[in-house]
Amino acid sequence: MTDLIRKGEGQPLRDAMKRRGVTQAELAARTRAVDIRGQGVSVATVVKVTGRGKTASKVCRLRTAWLIATALDEPLQQHFDMPTVSTDTVERCKDDGDSDPR
Repeated sequence: MTDLIRKGEGQPLRDAMKRRGVTQAELAARTRAVDIRGQGVSVATVVKVTGRGKTASKVCRLRTAWLIATALDEPLQQHFDMPTVSTDTVERCKDDGDSDPR
């Protein structure tokens, strides 16, 4: 499962909440409204993602980030980054003497 990293230690999320005039509890309720399953994000999770300090979380699931950004009517990439992943692969083969030396 893909985890996203919140930008600016959650400050852009808090700024968006302030612009929209919503509390963490109201944001959680809005996530239920935009979720086709009707589950949304719990208040506790919203607090972790939008909060600061020791209880705040730097990462969250893609679905959680999408629901929060959609509930705020803001682009996902404005508030979250994808983690950097190394996709370098090294192909190794062992020369066992059966190869043609030409």
